[in-house]
Order: sequence, then C-alpha cells, then structure tokens
Amino acid sequence: MAGLQQKVFLGNLEAKRDWGFVGDFVEAMWLMMQQESPEDCVVATGETHTVQEFLEAAFAHAGLDWKDHVERDERYLRPTEVHLLQGNPQKARTRLGWAPKVGFGQLVEMMVDHDLEIARKEAASSRT
Repeated sequence: MAGLQQKVFLGNLEAKRDWGFVGDFVEAMWLMMQQESPEDCVVATGETHTVQEFLEAAFAHAGLDWKDHVERDERYLRPTEVHLLQGNPQKARTRLGWAPKVGFGQLVEMMVDHDLEIARKEAASSRT
C-alpha cells in the first residue's frame, strides 16, 4: 500500500495466540497494584485467534488480500513451536473486576492504522 514491501514471510499460520491490547493489560497491572494484599493474576483475553485470522483481518482492513502478500517460509518455523497460547483471566475478572476493552478486530485495526501511518511517513521521507 505504501510501496515499501511487497511480501512478508511467516512460519506457522495455524498457531493460535491470545492477542490483547497492552493498554488493557497495563490497566490490569495497575488494578493488581491497588489491592491491599499482593496476588498474581493472569492477564489475558481468554480467546484465541490464529496467525492466519490475524492476517485476514489486517490485510482486509488495509484493503488487500493477504494471500497476495504473505508467503509461508520453513525458515520461520520454530523447532519448539507452541501451537496454542491462551491465558485464563478468570481471577483478574473476579478479583479485580477487570476485562479487556479492546477486542481482537479493533486491536488489529489499531495496529494496521499505526503501521500504515509509519509506512506513509517513511515513504514520504524517502522521496525527499
């Protein structure tokens, strides 16, 4: 879109991850620190999406077809791949009253918008 890179090379597109917004997680950490007695809580969304789902949402938001710009590359497969990473935020929800405010779709759009803005600035500065 900004003309800086045509392809991205990735490993396991089926890996499932618990994608979450750092602002939500910082809020949870702040709430933990406000407690009278310290306790550990898992800070997570509790839902998973594959890397491919992330790609589909990100490229769609940019008005592109991810299949035209993503290639799977064996070099990026991890020898000790964890196929599912999902946190259980139940304790944070019940003890802290915390829940993430930014959902997966909104998170992807925020990330794409931010990266597109950076790409536009880089493209503009390379033309001068």
